[in-house]
Amino acid sequence: MKKLHIVTTMLLSITFFSLNAQERTNPKNQDEELGTVSWYRDYDQAVTLSAKQNKSIFILFQEVPGCMTCRNYGHNVMSNPLLVEAIENEFIPLAIFNNKGGKDREILKKYNEPTWNNPVVRIVNKNGENLTKRIAGDYSALAVYNAITEVLNNQGKDIPKYITLLGEELKAKKYGATQETYYSMYCFWTGEKQLGSTAGVLNTEAGFMGGREVVKVTYNPEITNDKTLTSFAKQHKMAPIKKDNSYRVSAKDEDYYLQHSNYKYIR
Repeated sequence: MKKLHIVTTMLLSITFFSLNAQERTNPKNQDEELGTVSWYRDYDQAVTLSAKQNKSIFILFQEVPGCMTCRNYGHNVMSNPLLVEAIENEFIPLAIFNNKGGKDREILKKYNEPTWNNPVVRIVNKNGENLTKRIAGDYSALAVYNAITEVLNNQGKDIPKYITLLGEELKAKKYGATQETYYSMYCFWTGEKQLGSTAGVLNTEAGFMGGREVVKVTYNPEITNDKTLTSFAKQHKMAPIKKDNSYRVSAKDEDYYLQHSNYKYIR
């Protein structure tokens, strides 16, 4: 009898997990216009979760399949690793297709959004009220970052460090010149973690070059410089290396360390 209870419990757990997984899109098997965010697709469900989790709703109105602008938005904005983390961790992500009927069309009418339109982003509360200006016509990651931080600040919520770093990177790329340098090491995951914690470093990328593990470092020259980074690297048994045609990005997830930290439990 005890065995039957255990088996029944396991089956119910598996069923619940399967149903829960089906509620959201799969970033590894979804339309490119959606990027790599795992989206909810039901507005009412998003509202319920918003009230339950005390999170605002991040709505992407997107044409799927869409035009070049829509596809680029998916690739360049909704696939930015840190932006994806911010949308999934701090908000209830909801995708509404603006070229479909049914429930999607009902939400378009609710927000007076046009059909067959370029990407639009709204951040709303559990009552469906806008919390920041509608994002339309500006298809940059910085526009989304600004809206996200505005909402979090207005709600009195702390801005996670990774979102702050994202803002520094995006602003440096738009308003100032960034520079890149490369280092080889025995383990690029360790190197990426160490270099990424250095002041002025905006982004790190693990890869291979000449048969060696390397990390590409993008930094803000107004805060740090190549000499300072190289000195830090040598102290941690890394060596500067010039980029050549053999460089390739590691196939592993870019947010490896985030997935192996306590942040992985924040959903």
